[in-house]
Amino acid sequence: MAAPESVVVVGAGIVGATAAWQLARRGVHVDLVESGETGPATAAGAGIVQPWRPAAAGPWAAYSDLAGARWPQLAAELAAESGQDPSYAAVGGLTVSRDVTGLRTAAGALEQARSDRGWTGLGEVQLLAPGQAAERFPVLDPGFAAVWTGGVCRVDGRAFRDAALVAAQRAGAVRRPGRAELVADGRRVRVQVDGEELPGDAVVLAAGAWTTQLCAPLGLHLGLGPMRGQIVHVELPGQDTAPWPTVMTLGEEHGHHYALAFPGGRVVVGATREAGAGFDSRVTVAGQRQVLDAALTLAPGLAEATVLETRVGFRPVTPDGYPLLGAVPGLGGLVLATGLGANGLTYGPLTGVLAADLALGGRPPFDLTPFRPDR
Repeated sequence: MAAPESVVVVGAGIVGATAAWQLARRGVHVDLVESGETGPATAAGAGIVQPWRPAAAGPWAAYSDLAGARWPQLAAELAAESGQDPSYAAVGGLTVSRDVTGLRTAAGALEQARSDRGWTGLGEVQLLAPGQAAERFPVLDPGFAAVWTGGVCRVDGRAFRDAALVAAQRAGAVRRPGRAELVADGRRVRVQVDGEELPGDAVVLAAGAWTTQLCAPLGLHLGLGPMRGQIVHVELPGQDTAPWPTVMTLGEEHGHHYALAFPGGRVVVGATREAGAGFDSRVTVAGQRQVLDAALTLAPGLAEATVLETRVGFRPVTPDGYPLLGAVPGLGGLVLATGLGANGLTYGPLTGVLAADLALGGRPPFDLTPFRPDR
């Protein structure tokens, strides 16, 4: 079967934008549909890039390890082809806790996995005593010990997505605002936008939490739904926050909350994980309190920071935590790429690359069976 000459990509978050860029740079005609829904996950993501998972096995291990290996290359290629800064920066990461024994175990697991799985990008792993972590993230509670991981990076999801859109357009992709509808035509899928049909030999569906709604007319019922996340941006005037590392908690401690900094005194703290909120995009009092209480527990030095904004995003989540990635049996040419939950900025670019490969008939680099959209 001949490789597609034209592909319609539905969804312009970090996954869809990356897929469109990858397809267009290979000479494929791409129509990229941007619906403009309220609350896309990419725009509200924090930006911690920490794909290494010592406990992961099988396809999930291959997926996370490949993401860690490919991120630097993808960011460099995107900067060159877009002429924009995708904001990817290696700043290192702190995993903090008051449980020094638990941190020592975590550091050992990282070192063992580095040896077993060839993690060249992991960087230095170091156990920091209480007080040492606050030397690297000055507003942190000095009572926290930490595991330092030198290879952890940060990215502004909006900046990366925007650069991917520019690169895709430079390579010939056409951006089309409007709401997509999927129509089954025999064993093929067609895409209509505001009543106009877009010609395509294949379709990459990367519509995040809205993917379930788009697939319903095809008779495809997905175990995918939105999880609301509220995330707060604050400012520390006069602080040089650009080199500060990312901060995450160990395991369930403090509810998986985190903090990370960007240039200009901006610090991001988050986030809620609200599975029952549907597509309600409001900033709630309870959500604000949860995020700010956790932020001050981690970093009491933020007490005098200025609250700039609260972003709300709908993360696409699946019951088993695995993404939906692959072709859909019985619907020729349709590739789904979504379901990354709270890990969209870590795994989104790689998912876009893999979706583009699949749309062109390529073989995946690892077994995608656990990621099957129809599972």
